[in-house]
Amino acid sequence: MFIQKVIKKLDYLKDKYFGDRTYLILASIAIGIVSALAAVVLKHFVRFVYSMSDLLLSWSHTSIIYILSPLVGILLTLLVIRIFFKGKLEKGLGSIIFSIARRSGKIEGSKMYSHLLTSGLTIGFGGSAGLEAPIVITGSAIGSNIATFLKFGNKERTLLLACGAASGIAAVFNSPIAGVIFAVEVLLADVTIPLFIPLLISTATATILSKFLLKGQLFYLVTTDWYFDAIPFYILLGILCGFISVYMTRTTLNIESYFEKRKRLIPKAVFGGITLGILIFIFPPLFGEGYRTIETLLKGDYFEIMKNSIFSHFTASPYVLILFTCTMILIKIVATSITLGSGGNGGIFAPSLFTGGLTGFGTAYLVNSLGIGNLHIVNFIAVGMAGIMSGVVHAPLTAIFLIAEITGGYVLFVPLMIVSALSFFISRYFEPYSIYTKNLVAKGQYSVDDKYSNILKHIPVDEVVDTEFIALNQNDTFGILVDAFTRSKRNVFAIVDNDQNFVGIIPLENFKELIFKNELFDELKLQELSIKSVVTIDIKESMDEAIVKFETSDLWNIPVINQGKYIGFISRANILSYYKRILKTSTSFF
Repeated sequence: MFIQKVIKKLDYLKDKYFGDRTYLILASIAIGIVSALAAVVLKHFVRFVYSMSDLLLSWSHTSIIYILSPLVGILLTLLVIRIFFKGKLEKGLGSIIFSIARRSGKIEGSKMYSHLLTSGLTIGFGGSAGLEAPIVITGSAIGSNIATFLKFGNKERTLLLACGAASGIAAVFNSPIAGVIFAVEVLLADVTIPLFIPLLISTATATILSKFLLKGQLFYLVTTDWYFDAIPFYILLGILCGFISVYMTRTTLNIESYFEKRKRLIPKAVFGGITLGILIFIFPPLFGEGYRTIETLLKGDYFEIMKNSIFSHFTASPYVLILFTCTMILIKIVATSITLGSGGNGGIFAPSLFTGGLTGFGTAYLVNSLGIGNLHIVNFIAVGMAGIMSGVVHAPLTAIFLIAEITGGYVLFVPLMIVSALSFFISRYFEPYSIYTKNLVAKGQYSVDDKYSNILKHIPVDEVVDTEFIALNQNDTFGILVDAFTRSKRNVFAIVDNDQNFVGIIPLENFKELIFKNELFDELKLQELSIKSVVTIDIKESMDEAIVKFETSDLWNIPVINQGKYIGFISRANILSYYKRILKTSTSFF
């Protein structure tokens, strides 16, 4: 009752004072505020859990906590999912992309908080993943649900969903431009310049609030310029980032697929948690997001990253450090995939930045150690982060602006463009789909080659079935068909058996010459008139498959069946009408 009064009051204010455009802008500001607060809550929650892990480590005086802590985080995450979310929690940005493509941007309200809690537990206790994807999902859910609450249409809901996602990125990284570009590159199918206005306002709002509540910058990059003689090495780094991105994408999906086949949750979580703990025990920088390692490298404390690892007992040799770095580059994505596959929650953003930073560091440090060149290592660390993100996420512009914003390294735009473009080109060549969309494409749930057709292709078949077509029994006589023809507005009839199983059809052209032959009315059975070799559409088929059948058969009406039983007909006209209704539900604000 209270909510209905609020909605009525808001509608009144919109109609009398604001208007549609202003109302949309106000909604984007609200989404920016709520998304920023969600990001702040998540950051503080993870810091609190981190502090608990550090406290346990200091009390125990042993590194065994590195083994047990990730297991505790994964088990707690599973427990929370089981108790509060009925054992179901869609992970990864693929679910958001799917919601935009197939659900008109509608996202469950529980996602406004479920990913905050579960990812905080996973990563706070050492899970080797990132917070960015969960906060993007949270922001998207906030945008979608606020849009639904305020009764916006489908198009505006999708735009406000993107505002929430962009605000999440902006709040976590203090990078409003990267947030906007991420929404455009990864989420939105069609963008016009006016649509940038809500995105810009939302991300600016989130950044201001986040900057006020979360002091400091994620990374501090001390650099003044880049040098032309380093260009060949930037090209080399771009190529390396491209191939490593392909490795990361394939490794992630393969390991997660392995865990998906294991249905017993607790054994899977224990196995994954202990395996992850052992990896972290051997390579401590794998603990959590990994940003501490990048900060250490940017400060120039290179050998510090081997502290508490088995490599720390070796002589401080440059080549031992390079071997350690190369191993971490390969192992980080394995640790991340185990974290997510065994039941934890998190994202690929932080692992991409971690791996990219190590790739850039390893490349520059090796070149310098061999005496081939004298490269500015911090530049390569920053540019490497952009390279891996570009290749894994397939979002080169997001990678460029994100790294420029979070490091303050605006002087590195040219190296950022070189490395990101090369990495994207190589990764796209071997993996045409990003880590977010590859599984969706494999399931036929998304098309990145023709984003404009997603709405049409993913209309549910059962929502456009016309049940007004008259179905007749195959044992009925011709007279019953003629009688049905006089009552029907259709020119085709479905024929079924006694159990309502579909037998065939009788189109008008097949019997119109017989209508005046009264002697056939009681003698001719419909089974003899029906066409049995008919193209049909199963109710469970996708609209994409249905459209292919229309195109190949050149039919205007096709029978729909469910496990062999007749349901109705689907027509080209119904599909077009439904598509038009979807478009009409969206008000044109700009």
